[in-house]
Amino acid sequence: MINSNRRQFIKFFGRTGAMAVGISALPGCVLNTDEKTANQIGKLPFTPIDPIDSDNLVLPSGFNYHVIAKQGDAITDTQTFGDHNDYTAFYPLDDSGNDGLLWVNHENVSSLLVSGYQGSRSGVEKTLEQVNLEMEAVGGSIIRVRKNSQGKWEMIKNDPYNRRIHGLTPIPFNWDEPILGKTEAIGTLANCAGGITPWGSVLTCEENYHNFWGERNFETGESSGSPKRWDKYYDHPPEHYGWVVEVDFKTGEASKLVALGRCAHEAAPVHQEKNGICVVYTGDDKENECLYKFIGNEPNSLKKGTLYVANTEKGQWISMDINEQPALKENFKDQTEVLIRLREAAKLVGGTPLDRPEDIEFDPITGNVFMTLTNNKGKGNYHGSILKIIEKDGNKLAMEFTTETFIVGGEEMGFSCPDNIAFDKKGNLWVCCDIGGGELNKPPYEKFKNNGLYFIPMSGPMAGMVFQVGSAPVAVELTGLTFSPDFKTLFLSVQHPGETSRSLDELTSHWPDGGDSLPRSSVVAIHGEALDKLMG
Repeated sequence: MINSNRRQFIKFFGRTGAMAVGISALPGCVLNTDEKTANQIGKLPFTPIDPIDSDNLVLPSGFNYHVIAKQGDAITDTQTFGDHNDYTAFYPLDDSGNDGLLWVNHENVSSLLVSGYQGSRSGVEKTLEQVNLEMEAVGGSIIRVRKNSQGKWEMIKNDPYNRRIHGLTPIPFNWDEPILGKTEAIGTLANCAGGITPWGSVLTCEENYHNFWGERNFETGESSGSPKRWDKYYDHPPEHYGWVVEVDFKTGEASKLVALGRCAHEAAPVHQEKNGICVVYTGDDKENECLYKFIGNEPNSLKKGTLYVANTEKGQWISMDINEQPALKENFKDQTEVLIRLREAAKLVGGTPLDRPEDIEFDPITGNVFMTLTNNKGKGNYHGSILKIIEKDGNKLAMEFTTETFIVGGEEMGFSCPDNIAFDKKGNLWVCCDIGGGELNKPPYEKFKNNGLYFIPMSGPMAGMVFQVGSAPVAVELTGLTFSPDFKTLFLSVQHPGETSRSLDELTSHWPDGGDSLPRSSVVAIHGEALDKLMG
C-alpha cells in the first residue's frame, strides 16, 4: 500500500490507532491509486482541485462564496474595517444563528495600500498621519452580520454593536500590578488567532508585536525599535504588547490578560470544566518556542491561575509559578517579570522548543488537542506538521500527556506549512496553509502554487486523506476559519492580497474587485450544495 521508507515518516494517527496514509498523486489530493481508493473519492460531494497560481479565490464546483467586508469598508460613519483580517469568531444574537456578531482580527497592515507609505527605499519619512492610519487598521473589528432574503450574509452598517478596537485604543491590564509603571496599554496589534470564552467574550492574541514596537534587550535595557517606524511619534514600551486580550462581544470592553504570559501568541482556545474553571492553551509562534497551558483559579475568570509550559519529550506540564521554581526565583524578581519575559523563563524550567506552534483546536469527538507546527527552516523542516496532544485520562487539568504526529506536510501529502485549523460538526478537519508571500511558487514550495484550504476526513474509509478545497489569490494567506452555528457557512479570511507589490504601479493582485482596483483583505462566506452535503 505504501513503500517502507515513506512509511517511516508519513503516518496518520486515527482516533483508534495508527494507520498509514497512501501518498501517490491523484488530482486535488495525495492518495493511493488503487481502485478501492478511487471509488471512495467518487463518494465526495465535490471534485478536489489541483494547486493553482491565479489571482482568484478558487473553490470546487458545489462551493460558492461572497465577500462580507473588505479593508476600508465603512462599518460606521466614522470607522472602517481594518487590514490583514485573520481569526474570526461568531457570536449568535438569536436562536436561528442567522444573525450575530462577527469578531475579526487585523494582524498587520500593508503600508503601501493603507497609508501610502512607499517604504524606506523612497527616502521619505513616514508621517504622523500615516502612522495613525496604520494604527487604526490593526487590532480587531466587531461587525453585525445577518442573512438577507437571498440567504447571503451581509454586514449591517452603523449597527450599534459595530466598533473597532485598534492600535490607538486604551486597554487596561487585567493584573494587580502595573506593567512598566502603567495600568493600561495604548492599543492592541499583531492580532493573529484566538478563542471564545463561555461567558460571551473573544480572546484575541497579540502575535508578532516586535514588528510594531520592537523588543527589549533585558540585559542592556534598550529596545530594538519599530520596523514600522511608529516609535518616531509614539513612545510605547514593547512590554505592553504580546498579550492575550479579552474583548466583550457586545460592549467592546477589553483587557490584557497578563496571567497568560507574554510571547507571540497565536491562538487561545478555551475549555471549561463543570465547576467553571477554564483551561486555555496557547503557543508561541516562533521557531524553537513553546506551548503553554493556563489553568484558572476562579470560575468564569482568566485573571488569575497557573501557567504551565509543555515539555513534550517527558510529556509533562511544568509550572511557571516563581514560588514553585528555584530557577525562576534566581533569575527574576517577581511573577510579573516572569510573565513579561516568558520565553526566557520557559527555557529555564525545561520547556521544549517546537517548530513554530500556531493554531490550536479541540477535537470535538475525542477532546484531544490539535496544534499546527508550521515549519522550522533553521532545522530543515520546510513543510511543518500537525501535532496531537492526548492529556492523561482525557483530563485537561492533568499534568501529564502524550503526543503523536497526526500528519506531516510535504509534496507527498499535498500541502505545506499548516497554520489555521477548524473542526466541523462531524469532527472532520479543515486546514489553511501559510507559505510566505515571497516564497510562494519558488523552491521548495513551487508545486503547491498559491496557498490552499484543505479538507481531511477524520473517520471512515477516507480518514487521513487530504483534499484541496480552496486556492487563494496571489500572495494571500487563507485563515480565520469559523463555521456558522448551523454549519452551512464557513467564514474565511482572505489576508493581504498583493502584499508583495512594490508600488501602486506594480500591483501583484487586484483581488477581490479585479480590473485595476487595489487589492483588499476581505472576509468571505463560503456556502453551497457541497458544503451542505459534507455537513448532512
